[in-house]
Amino acid sequence: MTETPRAPVAPLPPDRVAALARAAHADQTDKAGRPYAEHLRAVAEGVRARGGDEEEIAAAWLHDAVEDDRLTRRWLDEAPLTRRTKDIVLAVTKRPGEPPEAYAARILATPGALLVKEADLAHNADPARLAVLDGATRERLTEKYARMRALLGLGE
Repeated sequence: MTETPRAPVAPLPPDRVAALARAAHADQTDKAGRPYAEHLRAVAEGVRARGGDEEEIAAAWLHDAVEDDRLTRRWLDEAPLTRRTKDIVLAVTKRPGEPPEAYAARILATPGALLVKEADLAHNADPARLAVLDGATRERLTEKYARMRALLGLGE
């Protein structure tokens, strides 16, 4: 008996990816207590503003979903997304105990991932967002984001 090949599944349209990401992070807030979906939207808009395509924008919406355990790796593997979108999401997903240098190298080796991470870092390091945090947290995060920008070869 031969297996019938599956017809390719069309990737989710951008509005569906955004809705799915918002739902996955619905009860999550950022460090300042704001709805996490605001960060996802800002990263997706940052990717769009930097000339990103639909696959990169989809990855921006999902960039923290696996890392934050909002969606599983299995879900991502089976999701109706392009291989490129999935690869970008996996590239920007930090792994427990992973050195920043290895994380940066994976991002640099994955087409589209640097654009998503650049938009993520830009929003994370936004002075208005950081201003509402306590001084020690603000300083720690500012240093962390600057180090990652340097590892990725991104200017100030």
